[in-house]
Amino acid sequence: TIPSMRSLTAEEYVEAFKSFLDHSTEHQCMDEFNKDQMPNIVAGITRLCHHMSHKAEHASLLLGDFLAGVDLKMIRILQAVHPGVFIDNEIVEPNPQHVAAYKELVNQAPDLQNVSFIWHQLTSLEYEQQVKERGTHKKFDFIHMIQMLYRVEDIPSTIKFFHSCLDHHGKLLIIILSDSSGWASLWKKHRDCLPATDSGHYITCSGITEVLRGLGVQHRVYELPSGWDITECFVEGDAVGGRMMDFLTGTKNFLGTAPPALRQRLREALCQPECSSIRDGRVIFSNNLSMIVAES
Repeated sequence: TIPSMRSLTAEEYVEAFKSFLDHSTEHQCMDEFNKDQMPNIVAGITRLCHHMSHKAEHASLLLGDFLAGVDLKMIRILQAVHPGVFIDNEIVEPNPQHVAAYKELVNQAPDLQNVSFIWHQLTSLEYEQQVKERGTHKKFDFIHMIQMLYRVEDIPSTIKFFHSCLDHHGKLLIIILSDSSGWASLWKKHRDCLPATDSGHYITCSGITEVLRGLGVQHRVYELPSGWDITECFVEGDAVGGRMMDFLTGTKNFLGTAPPALRQRLREALCQPECSSIRDGRVIFSNNLSMIVAES
C-alpha cells in the first residue's frame, strides 16, 4: 500500500527549502534588488533621535523566512546610506534552527559593531499579541517581511498591525512571489489536489497589493525575474528531484506517495510555458519575485 500524502513538517520544509535555494536564483535576485533599489528606499528613512553623542538611531524589524544573510546585507546598506547610525534590529522567527543559524552568522560578522540584535522566537501573530498585551508599541523605521506571508493566518490584519508599527517616514518591504511566477499558475490550477497546508499559503503579489489598497497605504512594486532549475524533477529516482517536488507541492515524499495520475498531471503542468521555460535543455521554473515597498 502507498503511504498517504501529507504536508511537510517544519524540519522537512527546511531541508526542501535548502535544495530550492541551491538550484534557484532566489538570493541573487534579492541581492540585485538590494544593490539597485535598496539604497534609494532606505535613503528616505530619516528619523533622528539625538542622544548625548548626537548619533542617529534606526530600528528595523525582520519578519523573515530565515534569510539571515539577506537581512545582514540590508543592514549593511542602511549603514552605508546612513553612516554612523546605530541600528537596533529585531528578528521575529518561530523556527529555533533559523534563529540559531542567524546568531551564528552575526558572531562571524565583525563589521556589525553599531548594530544590536534582539531575537524573538515567535510567530508574527505571537509577537503581535505580546506587543498588544504589553501595550508597548515600539516604532520601527524599516520592517521587512521576506517570503513569510504564506504562513500567516490572517494576512490583512498582519499587514495592518506591522504597518502600524512603522515610524514617521518608515517603510515596510514585503517580498512575495510574483503573479507572473510559475507558482501562481500551479496554485491556481492544481492546489485542489495537494494536501492542505497552513492557511494563507497560496498568495502572490496581487493579493498583497489589494490589501494595501484596502488600507489606503501608498506602495510601489518592483518585479524581479528569478529562475529555479527543476530538471531533476523529471529524472526517475533522483533524490534532489524528489526534494524539489516536495518543495513544489508542500508534500513529504510526493513522488512516493502521490497516485501515478497526479504525479503525471503535475509533471506535465510544470513543463507548461506559464510555469517554466526550457534553456539549454534544462527546465527553468519561473520563480519571479515582487518587492512591494509600502510607505508609513
